[in-house]
Amino acid sequence: MSANELPKEFKRFVEHPGVRMPDRRRRIHSHGVGLAVSEWGEASARPILLAHGGFDFAATFSVFAPLLAQRGYRVVSFDQRGHGDSDHSALYSWSADLRDALSVLDSISQDPIPLIGHSKGGALLTQFSQAYPHRVSHLVNIDGMPSRRRSPDVADHERSRLLDREISDWLDHRRRLANRQRRAGPLEELARRRGKMNPRLTHDWLCFLVTQGARLDSNGWRWKLDPSMRFGGFGPWNPTWELEKLPGLTPPLLAMLATEAEELGWGTREKDLPPYLPRHAKVISFEQTGHFIHIERPHAVVEHILEFLE
Repeated sequence: MSANELPKEFKRFVEHPGVRMPDRRRRIHSHGVGLAVSEWGEASARPILLAHGGFDFAATFSVFAPLLAQRGYRVVSFDQRGHGDSDHSALYSWSADLRDALSVLDSISQDPIPLIGHSKGGALLTQFSQAYPHRVSHLVNIDGMPSRRRSPDVADHERSRLLDREISDWLDHRRRLANRQRRAGPLEELARRRGKMNPRLTHDWLCFLVTQGARLDSNGWRWKLDPSMRFGGFGPWNPTWELEKLPGLTPPLLAMLATEAEELGWGTREKDLPPYLPRHAKVISFEQTGHFIHIERPHAVVEHILEFLE
């Protein structure tokens, strides 16, 4: 939501230092689901595609993306289905998110371009790069690298039962929440709620995020996120599956890792990755930095990315 669209008493919340609203907004359709697309930079500039993390939206890049645009790039991001201003869906899956990413990329360029993803978005674009390597020139994964976790030592028929239970639980959860709305409240209350998941982000930044990721109803602000979305609700999907395929990744990879533990963080450490890294991979750990590296350290992240791309 732009400053001009906000009621007067809320306009101060969008004046966070460094924030720049998208230069263009548009909408595309991916297999029947409408996706909100945001762009920063000249439309004729070299394109980059950004993918946000779970429970986020494109506006979380509102400081980071403009910095890339200032360096000569057309920076494109989108609200994933069920997030932000994109449509809600009857069901969600990792495969559907991959199809959506391809639809957005098709609307940008048919040539290979750099992809940058944070958290879930990083994992998503890593799998995308494995499936469509000819569409990717470089891959940047911001604290979304998979880590090695021991799989349960069970027989194959038991694995099938576990998967069946996971899918059944997810469908039951979706049915229970099909007609619910997220709880409304004052803008600063939603910011405090969000702060429980993002303890290292400033209150002012969290208030800005509310103006972008929530809508103002008659009884207060309400997050736009589909109420059925939940942690781990991307499945069936397991990060170790991607770790085992990682050595075959062909586009050059830059992995950025946080060192401060947070609820939304992936917990991957630099020492965990060498056995699985493909050729032409580089790993950078950001000391005393939490999961949202591109928000805490946007200038440093941009400089590393530009060096990697150039």
